[in-house]
Amino acid sequence: MEQIETWSDFNVAMVGATAALAGLVIVAASVNIGDIIKAASLTARLAAGIAGLVLALVGSAIGLIPEVGPVAYGVAMIAFAVGAGAFQVQASRQIFANRHPANRLRWVKALVGFVAPAAYLAGGVMLAAGQPVGLVWFAIGSIVAIVTALLVSWIVLVEVLR
Repeated sequence: MEQIETWSDFNVAMVGATAALAGLVIVAASVNIGDIIKAASLTARLAAGIAGLVLALVGSAIGLIPEVGPVAYGVAMIAFAVGAGAFQVQASRQIFANRHPANRLRWVKALVGFVAPAAYLAGGVMLAAGQPVGLVWFAIGSIVAIVTALLVSWIVLVEVLR
């Protein structure tokens, strides 16, 4: 599909950016991993953030496969979006289970992590249905995944030191 090929430069950039960022997040978290795993909500949120980056990485990598068809690409992204969403479901459960008074804005914390998987899910459905605009939703999802992962990672790294 010609439309997929026109996104190759974007996909190349996203593969590099998300892979590098995922590695940096994991390395940064490993410095205080003993403290992070003591807080179930922080661990789950960090895992969901990394899952979002992996979703963006995989989504861009699949887009670079020569002659990948829109239906296959769309279906694959639906599956990966559901997988990343499962990590966010677990993070949301942990966010709501944490009854500490400082744990405010639970709904915002929970919902923000669903934006990237939802964008990929929408894009996958559209692309599988033959609508090339699904590729734009993949781009939105990848950008949101990066922003969300950076935000969540920063929060986790700061919160663990409090």
